[in-house]
Amino acid sequence: MLALRLTRGTHPLVLARRLLVAAASAGVGFLLLCTLGHALGHPEQAPASTLRLLWCVLPLAATVQFAVAVARTDPSTRPRPGLSAIGLGPARLALLAAASTAVTCALGSAVALLLYLHLRGDLTGLPFDGAAAGLLAGDQPVPLAAVLTLLAVVPVTAAAAAALALRPRPAPPVSSEASGEDETMPSGLPWGVALIAVGLAVETYAGRGGGGDGLPLPGRFDGSPAAVLAGWVLTAIGLATAGPALVHCCGRLLQTARPGAVRLLAGRVLMTESRRVGRPLGVVCAVLSGLLAAASLYGSDTGSDAFGPLTGLGATLILACTCATLLTAALESRQGRAAVTEALLDAGAPPTALRTAALLRAGVLLAVFLPLTWAVGELAALPLKG
Repeated sequence: MLALRLTRGTHPLVLARRLLVAAASAGVGFLLLCTLGHALGHPEQAPASTLRLLWCVLPLAATVQFAVAVARTDPSTRPRPGLSAIGLGPARLALLAAASTAVTCALGSAVALLLYLHLRGDLTGLPFDGAAAGLLAGDQPVPLAAVLTLLAVVPVTAAAAAALALRPRPAPPVSSEASGEDETMPSGLPWGVALIAVGLAVETYAGRGGGGDGLPLPGRFDGSPAAVLAGWVLTAIGLATAGPALVHCCGRLLQTARPGAVRLLAGRVLMTESRRVGRPLGVVCAVLSGLLAAASLYGSDTGSDAFGPLTGLGATLILACTCATLLTAALESRQGRAAVTEALLDAGAPPTALRTAALLRAGVLLAVFLPLTWAVGELAALPLKG
């Protein structure tokens, strides 16, 4: 009840972010229900239905990541003076954020259920002349237990992830702050580079080896070998792992060769916020590289025949949720340094210098991550082109 009252009294922008989370939850819930429809309509293709269910993990992970990012920037989850006196300490606030996330995702799951039943013709007749009834197994009864189980996946997973991410942590010792901890590189760069190299090597080996058995993926990607897809997953994990270290390196790059005040400010912000912004940026880089690889591989030969409606929905969810997570992380970073920005303005720093530093940070990140995304996408598609 407290979570509902706080939701009703929040800022419109916060409500807009929660509605976006509900929309993403509705999309994932609809994909899960479509997988159930395929299983009901094709009981003889149990392995294919299981694989379709596994492919829903990607949009589910993107949606959960977005829900956690929104929960982290929610003003109602921040500790404030006086809340501990009424029993709302950091642990209770984390549980409250988890409850709010569960309510938001449950709303999206309810919308997905209504849409699913409507397209099946269970509510007001068959829409679109019954075009979706065959895909959703409209002639079969709906198993209530299976529907409720699938629709509970997103709220439960997102709530657990939000509670884990916002759990109270012990404060770091003073000695670690005084020892220049911000000056070190996050340690994920060697592991990220190694995973990218291994993933590209696996894709190259699988592409030259003739492909092997194809996987019955959603849409019409039936000829994609399993080893190529496993290699792309390793490459994506490598990009996400190396993201914080790359952002940290961008901050160091800005501060080389006698930097001025603007370059110093931009570089220090990137180094400080590398762990917060780098991982979502690496995930976006991985998603865009995968889309570039798919477009270069299938776009010129088969056109739109390679992409089915559910494949398009899943890809749209992944891209939208990862980009929204990156924007939310940038907003969280801006909120975290609000006190420093105010102190600089009080000290006489011109606002144009702060805006120039922000543009400089965005420019150097684009200059590093855009070529990396293009290169990884082209290298991922190159083995299959041959």
